[in-house]
Amino acid sequence: MSLLAVPFLKWAGGKAKLAAAIDGYLPRKFDTYYEPFLGGGAVFWHLAFNHRFKHAVLNDANKELMDCYRVIRDFPDDIITALQNVEAQYNLAPKPTFEQWKALDLAKLDPVGRTVRTILLNKTGFNGLYRINQSGIFNVPWGKREKIRLMTHGEEGVRSCSETLNKHVSLLSTDFDAACSWAAGENDVVYLDPPYVPVSKTANFTSYTDGKFSTADQHRVVALFEGLVARGVKVIASNADLPQVREMYKGFEMHEVRVARAINCAGNKRGKVGELIIIGRRAGKPIWATEALP
Repeated sequence: MSLLAVPFLKWAGGKAKLAAAIDGYLPRKFDTYYEPFLGGGAVFWHLAFNHRFKHAVLNDANKELMDCYRVIRDFPDDIITALQNVEAQYNLAPKPTFEQWKALDLAKLDPVGRTVRTILLNKTGFNGLYRINQSGIFNVPWGKREKIRLMTHGEEGVRSCSETLNKHVSLLSTDFDAACSWAAGENDVVYLDPPYVPVSKTANFTSYTDGKFSTADQHRVVALFEGLVARGVKVIASNADLPQVREMYKGFEMHEVRVARAINCAGNKRGKVGELIIIGRRAGKPIWATEALP
């Protein structure tokens, strides 16, 4: 598999810096990999590159995001040409191009056009945020980037992503519970990476769809986590290192990590934040420890 099969979006809260650590808690071999909160898919791309699974089921409630994966899988040549054209347009007139594409009606765009719009706004919006309001309107401001490369690894990168997604990968856009709860079995791995519990009232960046991710939704994730563990599924989760998160997953093995995040609008408030990797086994009583990587 090509080294260029890497995330094609820079998703807020992405796990590129944690992918190897998360991999270290997984079994050496497993059948199907489930990721119900896909986002930029950093963990998926890492595992795919290392040939860690036979099949993958990828899901996100954000339909526009999942359409990007489908278009890159099915129409790599078309998306390459379209991205090249828009990149040239943007580099001549950055802000006007951003505002023009931001204002476009998704319903009037074909799948390739919608994918171009998503990638452009992701690469040129403030801090790579994808945020929509309750009316379904993208409301992130221009990130003031004067020059961009929409294909980080060029044409070969897009084709490598397409090739990877065409190899035993299913793409869904449904509720996170429905994406894995009924199908995952003992020889499978589920990675749950929901929108994090906000560390403050002003740090809630969970509006990736027109319905915000609520406290009740967080408890649904915990219920799914517990249900999968009870069935013997190998499951791992991540979330903010907060007292309420520790309480929700009380009794399960937790590992603290510090990750550099650049999402705060104030540069002097950016830095490393505390996150938790939560393992689907009771603390001190490993379920699959004999299979785990060192």
